[in-house]
Amino acid sequence: MRMRKLFRKHFAMSRYSAKPWRDVGAGLCVAGLLLPEAVAYAGIAHLSVVHAFMAAAVGLLVYALWGGSRFAVVAPTSSTAALVAAAAGTVASASGGGAAYTQVVVAMVLVSGAMLLALAWLKQGQLSSFISRPVLKAFAFALAITIVIKQLPDALGLALPPGVSHDTLQLLYYVLTHVAEWHGLSLAIAVASIALVMALRRVPRWPASLLVVVGGVVLAYGADLQSHGVQAVGHIAPMALQLQLPMLNNAEWLRCAELAFGLVMLIFAESWGSVRSMALAYGDPVDANRELWVLGACNLGSAVLQGMPVGAGFSATSANATAGAVSRLSGVVALVAVLLVWGLGLDALALLPRPVLAAAVISALWHSLSWKPLVQLWKMDRDRISLVAAGLGVLLLGVLDGMLAAVGVSLLMALNRFSTPVVHALGELDHSRNFVDLQAHPEAAPAPGLLVLRPEEPLFFASAERVGTEVLKLVKQRPDVHTVILSLEESGDLDSTALDCLLELDRALQSDGRDLRLARVKTTVRHLLAAWDADGLGREGRIFWSVADAVAAQPPER
Repeated sequence: MRMRKLFRKHFAMSRYSAKPWRDVGAGLCVAGLLLPEAVAYAGIAHLSVVHAFMAAAVGLLVYALWGGSRFAVVAPTSSTAALVAAAAGTVASASGGGAAYTQVVVAMVLVSGAMLLALAWLKQGQLSSFISRPVLKAFAFALAITIVIKQLPDALGLALPPGVSHDTLQLLYYVLTHVAEWHGLSLAIAVASIALVMALRRVPRWPASLLVVVGGVVLAYGADLQSHGVQAVGHIAPMALQLQLPMLNNAEWLRCAELAFGLVMLIFAESWGSVRSMALAYGDPVDANRELWVLGACNLGSAVLQGMPVGAGFSATSANATAGAVSRLSGVVALVAVLLVWGLGLDALALLPRPVLAAAVISALWHSLSWKPLVQLWKMDRDRISLVAAGLGVLLLGVLDGMLAAVGVSLLMALNRFSTPVVHALGELDHSRNFVDLQAHPEAAPAPGLLVLRPEEPLFFASAERVGTEVLKLVKQRPDVHTVILSLEESGDLDSTALDCLLELDRALQSDGRDLRLARVKTTVRHLLAAWDADGLGREGRIFWSVADAVAAQPPER
């Protein structure tokens, strides 16, 4: 009985139709997607495949037990693999490669997990908002292009000389200028694999990628493709389960902590985007802070067991939903399949042709390669600068610097908006007690002798001084004004700078023979004013709950 209650608590079967076979089918579809992705993403991160398998196993297990979404699949993703590879290469000890590089990657995953847990403890679930959706879409689009370009040598059977740079644009130039060296059979296998995956995806409950991977292994074994020049994944060394922390010096740990910031932002922004989109589509409740906790635990557990970074990627999450999952039990089924392949199928996976693997990766990224969302944003004539900056940042600067540039652009756009406030003059609309922008509603009537103003952004350290300057500028244009009413409806609270600027504005108006009144004042702001300026702006008669009350309390003339 206790086991049944525990099962229902974790997998919420009672909320949905109790059809476990649907979760079994969905779990197999997810496993079919995760297995080739694990091999490919490990290659992107320059790690052994077993590090990806370990990460997938931890992510699937932890999220199945404590996650909030019934569809989210937490496992290695292309974006986190590319970012951690680019970041780890900048740490001193990683320059030697091998075990030192692996320790740096694990250290970054460990620090990222700890940061996610700390943010959850601080209830900072709104963290994902600091990367705007246009920036995230442009970043994902450019990253997908980058990863596809890096799959071209495997898809084309093109051997790269040691001196060839792996920079995205230089690699593309080399591929396009050495067409004569393309391997025809490898190219044919890659094209056929992509076409087969796309055809099989028309039946959502079929594990398309898994079927193609299995078919590739069978074909490689039966036709001896390696003897015809088709490269295989090759031997995969097993890794025993071990609990181990990276051995780095203090400077390297600090460097990992600096680089982990971008990884944390990417993990949560990408994961929360996937979780929230599924929740909106299916009407499921989700909590951002709970997702932070679980993602932190997943990455912390992955790092302790020498795994890669993990997140809820959109491709696996949407595939899980499309395949008919009804609870997080599908993640357990996928976990069992991954463990079986890990324990019994590494020798068979070593036979997988690299063109098939490249095709599986390209197919998994197909949704990110769609240019339609970017065109729609461009036509909307909003966020064009951030859209272009994020996309070009990844293509021209690389994944790490491109990600940091994307975060920086998002923060700069937010600061620019908040620190460039617009102050509107308001007038009453047809004696309705509704005060609206006079520029947008010329039929509204301004109150004689009063100037009602509303800042369109919250007052805080970056905007308060400019708001005060703009208010004084507007007052000078109205010599008849004896009272200024400032509506603070956008300001839920005030920091010390905003409070100082508000008191300075009050003194400036008083020295000019004018009064300042505040309307739409929130409770927290009222308490602050009462504590710090009880005889001034904080006293009764100078703060009001509504603009209409503030206007009604002032005499029309003096």
